[in-house]
Amino acid sequence: MSRLGGKLVIATHNAGKLKEISALLAPFGVECISAGALGLPEPVESGTTFVENALIKARAAAEASGIVSLADDSGLSVTALGGRPGVYTADWAERQRFEGPPGRDWYMAMGKVEGLLCEQGDDVDRSCWFSCVLALAWPDGETAVYEGRANGTLTWPPRGAMGFGYDPVFVPLGETRTFAEHDPEEKHAISHRADAFAKLVKDQFGG
Repeated sequence: MSRLGGKLVIATHNAGKLKEISALLAPFGVECISAGALGLPEPVESGTTFVENALIKARAAAEASGIVSLADDSGLSVTALGGRPGVYTADWAERQRFEGPPGRDWYMAMGKVEGLLCEQGDDVDRSCWFSCVLALAWPDGETAVYEGRANGTLTWPPRGAMGFGYDPVFVPLGETRTFAEHDPEEKHAISHRADAFAKLVKDQFGG
């Protein structure tokens, strides 16, 4: 029997990610609240894998709130870049002090990826994949982990305004539109997060 129900802390300060996860869990009557809304601090993501970082965030939120918590760690891996940026996906978007106010500049990050690909020539392999790890943590220390993946290719320039992160340059396999050109409902059906959520739902709700 699932121990999920009622309120669930989503261990994120990212409004886009909260909205997407909330929509995926809405059919199961789960009320989602972000770690940001609760004023919980963001733990240092010192892991070297998506699983490690997701567990760090989920455990920190569960311990601080006393409520079962869900963390997502996801990123883009590019074949021609040896799997980079991978677990350091968000770090590539961090602005340096001389580049403006602190925060994440995803256009800058997308440009960095494109620049590195262009250095390899016109025939560079543009295949890539999004990974998503969902980690659940209960206040009593129990945890569960679910992994998802979406394969695709990179395009340039960025297209679409409905996604976040690297969505405007990611074209999922079998599609011509980027993730950012998909309606949220469409993306939910094929994304790496949807793949991981399907496994979570099957395990926690028997769906």
